[in-house]
Amino acid sequence: MSLKNDKFPASAAFEAINASLQSSEADRKDAIKQGNAVFAFTLKNKAGETESWHIDLKEKGAVGAGPGTKPTVTLSLSDEDFGKLVAGQANAQRLFMSGKLKIKGDVMKATKMQPILQKAQTKAKL
Repeated sequence: MSLKNDKFPASAAFEAINASLQSSEADRKDAIKQGNAVFAFTLKNKAGETESWHIDLKEKGAVGAGPGTKPTVTLSLSDEDFGKLVAGQANAQRLFMSGKLKIKGDVMKATKMQPILQKAQTKAKL
């Protein structure tokens, strides 16, 4: 099943993150150890539509469509800002402070996302 949604160009990053997690058992276990949470992302595109994905770093070490089961933290932002975040062109703290990134749940867990997003930077072509 493809995680990419053409209405959400930045969703290609979820494929890259999943590929990164599946490429190495050691990396996957390390990501689970570091993250120890289910991260849900709700993206909003320019047409005002929303879609959700999740990164399970609690048990599976995989990415899936939808918000997942009991997400530890949910990050809501625009598709454009998510693309910039993954590409390293935006700072999560600045997005949060300016109201462009909304976080529900364990805010401290949200800080654990940066290393995982950085893995996608090298693989995602956004």
